[in-house]
Amino acid sequence: MREIDLRGTVFSGKGKGKKFIALPWVKAQIQEKLGFTPYLGTLNIRLVEESVEQKKLLEKAKQLKICPEKGYCTGKLVKARIGSLECAVITPQVPNYPSDVLEVIAPWCLRERLNLIDGCEVTISVRVF
Repeated sequence: MREIDLRGTVFSGKGKGKKFIALPWVKAQIQEKLGFTPYLGTLNIRLVEESVEQKKLLEKAKQLKICPEKGYCTGKLVKARIGSLECAVITPQVPNYPSDVLEVIAPWCLRERLNLIDGCEVTISVRVF
C-alpha cells in the first residue's frame, strides 16, 4: 500500500455537491460507510497537472459506493486526509465529469476549519494499493 498526494487549489463550485450531500439517502450512506455525518457541502479542488495523472490511481484505492435512488447518479467514496484531518473524496459517476476536479467531504466545513479561500493550495493524501 502506498499513499499519494493530490495537490490543487480551492475554488467555488456551483452548489451541486451541497444539494447531493443534503439528500437523506446520500447522507445516511455516508454516515454508514465513513462513520461521520457530512457537512452539507464539498470542498472543491482544481488539481495541478501532475495530480490529474495521479488521480487515476484512485481507482486502485478502496472505494465505497453510494447506491443511488432512481434518477440520481452513483457516487464513489475514497477515505483521505488533509493534514491530520480525516475526510473523503467523493466522485460523482456522471459523463464528462472534469478530470482536474476533486470534491472533498468531511464532518465540518473544511474552508472554515482550515481557513481556506479560493486560490489556496491544498494537498489531499489518499492510500492506494
